[in-house]
Amino acid sequence: MKKRAKWLSVFLFAMLVVFISACSSDSSSTSSEKGSNEGKGSDEKVSINVAYGNQPGEPIDLLAKKWKELAEEKSNGKIELKLYPSSQLGSEKDVVEQATMGNNVIVMAGYDFLMDYVPDAGILTAPYITDSVDDLLYLTTTDWFDELHEALNGAGIHILTTNTVYGERHLLTNEPVSAPEDLKGMKIRVPNNQMSIATFEALGATATPTPLGDLYTSLQQGLIDGAENPLPVLQGVKAHEVSKHLSLTGHQKFITTWIAGQSFIDTLPQDVVQILKETGDEAGEYGRGVLEEQTKSVLDEFKEQGVEVHEVDVKPFKEKVQSVYEKFSDWTPGLYDRIVELLENKPS
Repeated sequence: MKKRAKWLSVFLFAMLVVFISACSSDSSSTSSEKGSNEGKGSDEKVSINVAYGNQPGEPIDLLAKKWKELAEEKSNGKIELKLYPSSQLGSEKDVVEQATMGNNVIVMAGYDFLMDYVPDAGILTAPYITDSVDDLLYLTTTDWFDELHEALNGAGIHILTTNTVYGERHLLTNEPVSAPEDLKGMKIRVPNNQMSIATFEALGATATPTPLGDLYTSLQQGLIDGAENPLPVLQGVKAHEVSKHLSLTGHQKFITTWIAGQSFIDTLPQDVVQILKETGDEAGEYGRGVLEEQTKSVLDEFKEQGVEVHEVDVKPFKEKVQSVYEKFSDWTPGLYDRIVELLENKPS
């Protein structure tokens, strides 16, 4: 009996040792998988999904490919960016939501989509808010933007890079548009966000949120009467094959950002995050050059393919959209005045 009790004690002690060892191993494994921004990094390969709605060959796609190349080169192959163009992972709105939930994804997100999380972000995409893209980029270097980023962090969003220039947005329609009155009754495809919808409702159109990938078929089927976007984007989805009137409204000078979920960023080694930011900025500069070249060539191509280009007086358009600035009661009081002041005091 005593012998049996002795062996039972030995057996239980051995099991306890195994259990403690297993718990220690699991804890170590979890820590390794999660990583830490306070650590020195790891030699393990990091694979990250990168999502955007634009088509292959567009400036945004070429920017993403450059980012992939630079990140892999600078990390000696440690970082692998898997690119998903053409909304393959879902609409912009859906993928931003996936990011906030901590999914393994970096997504190109307009500030008009981020205003769902921090309303003040939307002013960066408000119609005619600035006269130049450089003014918009300047705003991202200010203390005001630092406050905005901090608020986005609180909503689970981490901005990786801010210098992506998306372009100047114009109107491509089935019928000519030379004044806001011409938009009355027209169904214009817009991104599914508050700012775009409010802008085209103010101009008198019926704002029709539609995924970018569905734009061409929506035009073909008569579900919409036109769309708005920078010229390379309109060309990328072949909208000019259906709609033959281009109005150079320039209603938005548009910059965008690449974001990830804060909880996902927290799982990455510090050196990986730093490389992503540095190479993302470098790719942004490259992408701006591509955009400028493509914008010129696309305009020539449109003319060659029978698109009528209409130079418009933008003053009536500017007057019509002033009401947009009063639409968002959840903006911080005095937000517009603060932006105007920042621009007026911009260093020369």
